[in-house]
Amino acid sequence: MIRIALCRSVNFLTALFEAGDTDFKQAWILQEAGEGSASKRIKSNSKLKLPWYFASGFLLLWFLLYFAVVIPLFYRLPTSLTIEDDNKGEFIGDRAYDVLNNLVNIGTRVAGSDANELEAVNFLLNEISKIQKDLLEDYFTLEVDVHKTSGSHIYHSLLEMYQGVQNVVVKLSPRNSSSESYLLVNSHYDTVATSPGAGDDGFMVATMMEVLRVMATTPQTLEHPVVFLFNGDEEMGMQASHGFITQHKWAPNCKAVVNLDSAGSGGREILFQTGPSHAWLANYYKKSAKHPFATTMAEEFFQMGLIPSDTDYRILTQYGQIPGLDLGQAINGFIYHTKYDRIDVIPRGSIQNTGDNVLSLVRALANAPELLNIQAHEGGNSVYYDILGLTFITYSEEMGQILNYGAAGITLILVFISAWRMSAVSQLLSNQVWRRLIILVILQSIGFVLALALPLVVAYILDSFGLSLTYFSTLSLVIGLYVCPALIGLCLPITVYYHTQDNSKLPFTYHVQLALHSWAILLSLLAIVATAYGLRSIYIVTILIIFYAVSLVLSLLSTSHDRGYSWSGLVIVSQVIPFLYSSYLFYTFIVVLTPMNGRSGSASNPDMTVAALAAAGAIFSFGFLLPLTNVFRRSGTVLLTLLVITSVTIYLACGTEMGFPYRPRTNSARALYQHVRRTFYDYDGSVISDESGYLFNLQDRRETSAFPGVNFSGAISQSENCKNHMMCAAPLFDERWVENRLQGIWLPREEPVVPKIPTTLELLSKTVLADKRTIR
Repeated sequence: MIRIALCRSVNFLTALFEAGDTDFKQAWILQEAGEGSASKRIKSNSKLKLPWYFASGFLLLWFLLYFAVVIPLFYRLPTSLTIEDDNKGEFIGDRAYDVLNNLVNIGTRVAGSDANELEAVNFLLNEISKIQKDLLEDYFTLEVDVHKTSGSHIYHSLLEMYQGVQNVVVKLSPRNSSSESYLLVNSHYDTVATSPGAGDDGFMVATMMEVLRVMATTPQTLEHPVVFLFNGDEEMGMQASHGFITQHKWAPNCKAVVNLDSAGSGGREILFQTGPSHAWLANYYKKSAKHPFATTMAEEFFQMGLIPSDTDYRILTQYGQIPGLDLGQAINGFIYHTKYDRIDVIPRGSIQNTGDNVLSLVRALANAPELLNIQAHEGGNSVYYDILGLTFITYSEEMGQILNYGAAGITLILVFISAWRMSAVSQLLSNQVWRRLIILVILQSIGFVLALALPLVVAYILDSFGLSLTYFSTLSLVIGLYVCPALIGLCLPITVYYHTQDNSKLPFTYHVQLALHSWAILLSLLAIVATAYGLRSIYIVTILIIFYAVSLVLSLLSTSHDRGYSWSGLVIVSQVIPFLYSSYLFYTFIVVLTPMNGRSGSASNPDMTVAALAAAGAIFSFGFLLPLTNVFRRSGTVLLTLLVITSVTIYLACGTEMGFPYRPRTNSARALYQHVRRTFYDYDGSVISDESGYLFNLQDRRETSAFPGVNFSGAISQSENCKNHMMCAAPLFDERWVENRLQGIWLPREEPVVPKIPTTLELLSKTVLADKRTIR
């Protein structure tokens, strides 16, 4: 099948380049036959079109590129180094893996438990003592502090109060430097209940420990001390990091932070926040990261609240008033905060990938002169992104604005020149060419809207039938459910328009070029508006129009602009890199956000997010390619093919097990619940009601249907309790419960809940105010 597709793709390209001067001139003669020769003009347009059966090869060419290039590069990991490589001064993945294994063997490490406060702390101190024995004392000093802290802070809508929270803090100082500016590196060793926390965040703890070992035992000097913060309470409101940054003796000297956390396990870590307002940090990531994986778009999504997560980075930068970089594991988030977050799902290459990047980054920042005076380098954000993990590009926000406006302006000028040339060559009045171009811009705008709307309609319909998250375990369904409808919407207006243009005196090859020009105009206007609005993520559009502008320049200079379909070869070649990057970027977001949709609550339809991302990926990947399908005869077959794929996929998603969201161990349904006993009192202290039950905080859109083995008969919504009682008369002990309180479910039980340790309350004072209703 692949061989057939490749053959068709090659045959298509050959036919495309051969459809040059001879056919074009012959068709031109027919088109000049006169106003009454409509049938001859129809034949001339048909003559300039390629056989319809090449269309499958053209479409398959791009899907083959996607599966042959994007997917392998996305999941590519380096080979883990072994102990035999120890003398190279490099990060040793196998050693870090052993540290991780020993940490995970302690079990769950909930803040306050013996496993977290004693066993984990002792384990970390033991590993640090091993490093101290091998320390190069001529180069470094190493100080260790077990920091216990108490305090409070506002975390989302809650007041977090903590006492006796522990941090294990290590400072590695160079002997040849008197710098009082420190670099802070942070991760946390605690876990949520029931999870061994191999990914979150044992992975990063082991990475930090190996980075500390390599730096302390390698004769590479540093300009600034490095503080390694192994914090002991992140999961319960980021208390330990707050305690450190507000109270520790070394905290005032910390001038920048590298935060390491996880919302997944077993892939590449992504840089998803940097700064704020310190563009120079991205430059150091560019210079040092061996395996770059980053995008400004992730940062803006995170800041907009589109990614339901939070890290110590916010606490450290907010309360410490320091800039930094936030890196995290984000692939395979299905096991995040579950009992399946084990070491056996983490390949050794994953920890090698992260270790290589973190070691190089920490070394670079520990020698950064910017740390001496952070305030002097404050100002401006950066635009940054990796290209398929092969290279990293970054520039300032101001330079990004210049690029965006410049690329858009130059593209608009080139389109004007091309349209003027079409008018001159075809001997038509320029206003006739411009009229067609304006019509095509309008049609492309309609196609843009349809490409966004149709996937959202599919997502809405599936959700209305209780079939959201059908792609949750089979991500390939996204192609048929959302990508194909987006492609249908994108090419439908143009295809219909061309089927009505047989009598046009303008050569058909010019018609297709005008369709591409109209798309370039639309993207250029989008780039201008988004840049004025301050969106750095619009760089993706700038990439698209730059590559198209290059192909248009070459077309105009080489005269292929007026020679049949010769110009289309330049367009196809120029769109390879934009296609690969666009599909890579939006695949990244779908992979990262899909698991999060399984824990984002039941209030909204998560499929809308995935549908929108898939639509955007289709629009930007195929925007300059789909108009080329009109060079084939019977171009409507492309629409028919996409429609068939969509229909078959919807059937598979709705009518077969393929669309069932959940799988044991790999794609589990989530629900938080508590055994609750609540007692209601009257004003005089008498008991009004004493009831026990289960309080559920369902985590995804399918709600109770995700648990067919649980009898939810008799369950009632918490919304009424929320109307009648303060905080819904429920123990909402963290922000997840508070945010989803209106969607909570109360399931009564007959047997009362009897706490192992009974709660005793003593009334100290009671004051009834003048309204006779308010008690203080």
